[in-house]
Amino acid sequence: MSAKLELLSQKLQENFGGKLKLLKTALCEVTIEVAAVDYLMVMKALRDQPDFCFDELSDLCAIDYSTYGEGAWTGKRFAVVSHLLSITHNWRLRVRVFAEDDQFPVIDSITSIWNSVNWFEREAFDLFGIAFAGHEDLRRILTDYGFIGHPFRKDFPISGYVEMRYDPDQARVIYQPVTIEPRENTPRILREDSFGDVRHG
Repeated sequence: MSAKLELLSQKLQENFGGKLKLLKTALCEVTIEVAAVDYLMVMKALRDQPDFCFDELSDLCAIDYSTYGEGAWTGKRFAVVSHLLSITHNWRLRVRVFAEDDQFPVIDSITSIWNSVNWFEREAFDLFGIAFAGHEDLRRILTDYGFIGHPFRKDFPISGYVEMRYDPDQARVIYQPVTIEPRENTPRILREDSFGDVRHG
């Protein structure tokens, strides 16, 4: 571990101590995990405290762990992961938080800390169904307003629940149950007998 990452890890331990559920270094980046109840407070401190100065949030994404590890996962289902950058200290940090309720996942919004996270949280809500408490405009951003479900959840069917098409008789777009028959596509591979033989071009 580099001296810079070691210093960051030390400062995180000193400032947050028992609030850190996990602190690890992998791929030249420090990752911490905090409980949902501490998430907002920790994120504010990461931005405001001179020890950290994480003034930029570069990404926020959601994860559905329900089939992680070939189904061996036993923890909470939905997590939100944020990637922070401190220009002052030139270091990065990954922060993970799990929603406490798998049936109705809710995590505090951090739009009051970094307003750049607005669309990222809307995307996580749209695709994973994670509600962000305190978000002022939490609505779908990628799917249609009438869309049912959250398509990045592991239990969402690949073909979806409904399909839309233009109906010339009604002169409008209509929604109807999916008519696609589920099937498995196995690619067919054709190779010549001389494939890979440099003598035969």
